[in-house]
Amino acid sequence: MLLAVVVTLVFASTSIVPAVQGMYESRNNDIDGVQLDIEREQRLIENTASWRERRVEVESMTAELETQIFEGQTMPIVEANISRTLSQLARDSGITVSSTRLAERMESTDWILVRQEISFRTTEQANTISFLQKLQTSTPRLRVTGFSVNHSRNQYSGSITVVGFARSEGLLSESTVGRP
Repeated sequence: MLLAVVVTLVFASTSIVPAVQGMYESRNNDIDGVQLDIEREQRLIENTASWRERRVEVESMTAELETQIFEGQTMPIVEANISRTLSQLARDSGITVSSTRLAERMESTDWILVRQEISFRTTEQANTISFLQKLQTSTPRLRVTGFSVNHSRNQYSGSITVVGFARSEGLLSESTVGRP
């Protein structure tokens, strides 16, 4: 009987005790994992408001940027829109456009930059300032990259170079325009 008790104690100490310890450690690991998950979920809940604010800001910036780009079905239409907008802003400011250069374009994967230069003249210095202010607030946005003005007698003459942007996605190539 004593031998059976000794064998039972040895068996319990070598088999049952390690199994119970393993279950205890596994349970502790599971509890730690659940606590980490709870903490992560709490941080996500706390950050939900800031992520919503960021999303609203990004959507607002995206909408604002969309209003600043030129649109058209083909590149010649986009270039004509930029030229027309530039000439209209000049006329609205009391500036006479004396010549317009052909638009130049630079293309990247998703964007097209169109550079347009005009020569102008005016009799009032304030007209030039008004023109620059109108360019700064134009929609779609034209950005000034070069500007020069000269004063001779009672007339101001000069040139201005502006750039406008368009997305290349969705533009028809010039070779496919007019085809059925």
